[in-house]
Amino acid sequence: MNAIISFIEESKTWLSIPDINITDWFEIFIIAFMIYHIIIWVKDTRAWMLLKGIVVILVFSLIASILKLSVILWIFSKTINVGIIALAIIFQPELRRALEQLGRKNIVMSIMPFDEQKDKHERFSEKTITELVRATYELAKTKTGALIVCEQDILLNEYVRTGIIMDSVVSSQLLINIFEHNTPLHDGAIILRGDRIVAATCYLPLSDNLELSKELGTRHRAGVGISEVSDSITIMVSEETGAVSIAVGGEIIRNIEAEELRQRLKGSDGKESSNTKKFRIWKGRSKDEKKVDQ
Repeated sequence: MNAIISFIEESKTWLSIPDINITDWFEIFIIAFMIYHIIIWVKDTRAWMLLKGIVVILVFSLIASILKLSVILWIFSKTINVGIIALAIIFQPELRRALEQLGRKNIVMSIMPFDEQKDKHERFSEKTITELVRATYELAKTKTGALIVCEQDILLNEYVRTGIIMDSVVSSQLLINIFEHNTPLHDGAIILRGDRIVAATCYLPLSDNLELSKELGTRHRAGVGISEVSDSITIMVSEETGAVSIAVGGEIIRNIEAEELRQRLKGSDGKESSNTKKFRIWKGRSKDEKKVDQ
């Protein structure tokens, strides 16, 4: 009888609701927010398959612990530290990208304005946008391949150094001439900063996103790659089809029309965000938003 009473008393202790104050609720919210975004980040990267493998290993280690398989437990204990270091090395690009995306959040930039030297509100003039759109679709008509990177908040100096410095005013004639076949500057990308062409023949990082269409060549993968490591808007003209695509935030939007390209370039002047990835709590995809090819 005493054992039953003791069990009931212990059950009451376990089932009792602890006192929770507003600080505890705040901590719960922060931890839930972090776990949610970590899961979203893992699901969108190669780490998703790795996570499944880790779960399988943990299940085997649990079974080994229950059955007291000492040799397996010893191997597991000796390799876990090395495994954590190996994971950090293997997934260094994904971790770096996640930290860069965290740093690009508006809440962080508003508290710590790292790039005050740049004018956030007048990135491109109306004349520059007109010349850029005109050149893009003139190149598309003749199926001349092009790769144009429009720099935004994140400076692209490390990629500028890989090309030839120009520091020229943007004009449609100059852009068309740069990408003309058999000219010294046609190979590689050009980088725009504000109303000027900073450099040409720049080398860009290629995206390793396995979900990109196999139809896309090196030019498009480079355009997506630079958008993964920066907040730039990249314009690509296909040499095979003449189709115009843009890459923003690691995503590519294909077969874009001239007016939509103009609006997206206008939207990058600081008045509205140009990123295709939005954190929306209550709203879903806008009705006129095009489907994005991964």
